[in-house]
Amino acid sequence: MSATEPSSSGLLGRGMANRDVGFAIGVTLVLAVLFVPLPPVILDFGLAVSLSLSVLILMVALWIPKPLDFNSFPTLLLVVTMLRLSLNVASTRLILSEGHTGPGAAGGVIEGFSRFIVSGNFIIGVVVFAILVVINFVVITKGSTRIAEVTARFSLDSMPGKQMAIDADLGAGMIDENQARARRKELEGESGFYGAMDGASKFVRGDAVAGIIITLINVIGGILIGVAQHDLSLSEAANFYTVLTIGDGLVTQVPALIVSLAAGLIVTKGGTEGATNEAVLGQLSRFPKALYMAAALLFGIGLLPGFPSFVFGALAGLMVFLGVMVNRRIAADKSSAQQAEAARQKAEAAPAEDDIKDTLKLDTIRLDLGQTLVPLISSSDAALTGKIRSLRNLFAREFGFVLPSVRIKDDPMLDAQSYALVVQGVEVAQGQIRPQGLMVVNPGDCPIPGERGHDPTFGLEALWIDAKDGPRAEALGLTVVDPESVIITHLTEVVKDHLPELMTYGATQALIEGLDREYQKLAQEIPGNAPMVLIQQVLQMLLAERVSIRNLPIIIEAIAETKRNTSNVTEITEGVRRRLSNQICKSLADGSGFIPVISMSATWEKEFLEALRVSGDERNFVMSPQRVQEFVLQTRREIQKFAEQDKWPALLVSPEVRSFVRSMLERVSPMTVVLSHNEVHRKAALRTVATIGQ
Repeated sequence: MSATEPSSSGLLGRGMANRDVGFAIGVTLVLAVLFVPLPPVILDFGLAVSLSLSVLILMVALWIPKPLDFNSFPTLLLVVTMLRLSLNVASTRLILSEGHTGPGAAGGVIEGFSRFIVSGNFIIGVVVFAILVVINFVVITKGSTRIAEVTARFSLDSMPGKQMAIDADLGAGMIDENQARARRKELEGESGFYGAMDGASKFVRGDAVAGIIITLINVIGGILIGVAQHDLSLSEAANFYTVLTIGDGLVTQVPALIVSLAAGLIVTKGGTEGATNEAVLGQLSRFPKALYMAAALLFGIGLLPGFPSFVFGALAGLMVFLGVMVNRRIAADKSSAQQAEAARQKAEAAPAEDDIKDTLKLDTIRLDLGQTLVPLISSSDAALTGKIRSLRNLFAREFGFVLPSVRIKDDPMLDAQSYALVVQGVEVAQGQIRPQGLMVVNPGDCPIPGERGHDPTFGLEALWIDAKDGPRAEALGLTVVDPESVIITHLTEVVKDHLPELMTYGATQALIEGLDREYQKLAQEIPGNAPMVLIQQVLQMLLAERVSIRNLPIIIEAIAETKRNTSNVTEITEGVRRRLSNQICKSLADGSGFIPVISMSATWEKEFLEALRVSGDERNFVMSPQRVQEFVLQTRREIQKFAEQDKWPALLVSPEVRSFVRSMLERVSPMTVVLSHNEVHRKAALRTVATIGQ
């Protein structure tokens, strides 16, 4: 082959590259057949193409997993229907013009159908043709049309609800934007497909009606032409033209029946996924008892007088055989599933290489129980797990922080009546309780006998008494606490002390993902290389002072605002606290609506401001250790006066030194809130209860 001669692969490649042009030419040729006379050879080729396309469509309809995978079917249905009608017109032209010459006047395909089905008797052909038309028009086409109509209507009616479900899943973080977009596109495609199928089913129905009309025209017109123009007798004309017409009708009705069946398979598939054989045969063979019952019924029918017992007996035997095979398959599947489950459990039980990695994973919060305390979680009336669940809800409401799950396990190394609280692999607290008793807090000279001890949470004096003496202690006005509440109180205080450590990067990421999309975007657009780390640090500093982070959108806005002016995390946190002033003040107000505060004398205020050194974003505090010690002692004395009455007034200081004062008091009085003047909301009412330095 020369270099200039095009290869077959090159021609094929160019043809595939110009499929749009080829398709347009094909549709144009279909329309041209309506008006241009065709010789018998080309008509045979067109009829063969029509039959081939119909079979191809049926095979695709059988194998597609779901209807939307063949969403071009309505368009293809229109093209194939138009092709059949065009060939009908071309064959009619040949039959009426050349029908007097014999059965081969309209080509070999029509002659072959007429000889094979009509078998020389046109009455048989008429009956067969009528039956095929009834099957196609009355049964398949009408049913498919109704199903497509109902499906399209319900698909359109359910679209708003499905759209809302997608939006709800997106808002809840169950899916991302790309998944939501894909689901919306699939929903729109489903609605459009069933709407198009509703209209396309009318093509099939119209095609059946057109086939009947064309057949009648061919028979009546052919007989008239044969008798009037070609001097044929009435019987000869009826024989020639009826045989040809029936052959022509069968050539077009068989592909129409096949395409109608394909349409019916697609619209009846509904929500079933998988190929048709998998969906239908798989469900039919799922119930072996049904096969046995069907076999018994067939065998019984075969025993009736006059019925062919051999046929029904053979079918009954086949049903029994299928039932046995299905039973074996189900048993094999069940055995395989059991073996897989046993292998999985064995793999989990056996030490694997990955177990070394698992040992490195730490429980965020863990409660270890001694042997005697295990019934607190294992007995039928155990209340400890429920109270821990309520504690997690309490932290979510109070601090806006989703507390990690608390893992509870028994520890044989602990004393029988002891428990330990572990945070991120480190034991941070331990206590002892009496699981069958009650704890009386600050019992004084309680006349009820019991075991003296201390409250594990606050170190107060306590008395453990028998559970039966609880009502008597309450009648004496004493505070009585059950063992579960002792553990929960201790756990609550431990978690509060370690909130900054629990606010990990993962926990921060989860909180951000729970926000609306607008605030997620704002969080990502915070200036800097690691905005999520910055948000984590700010949240940790807020939680360290037990400030609720539930109003996370405001916190994100404040961080984005303040970050434009400074990169200092402490200054950014101060800016966030100013935005949360109303929340902070509400949490500090007493029953009368006033905020009790301890102020600083003018001398201390001046000395603190003079000790402040500012250099760009850096702020340093320079004060002699002796003066720091004097300030801490004076403040502690004032705070203790109120702590004895279980009152905790806030310490009011200048905004510039608030963070430094807080760091001084953090160790000696972590419960004391240090409040700056900028954090006092405009509607908040202050009541000065003491002054430091007077």
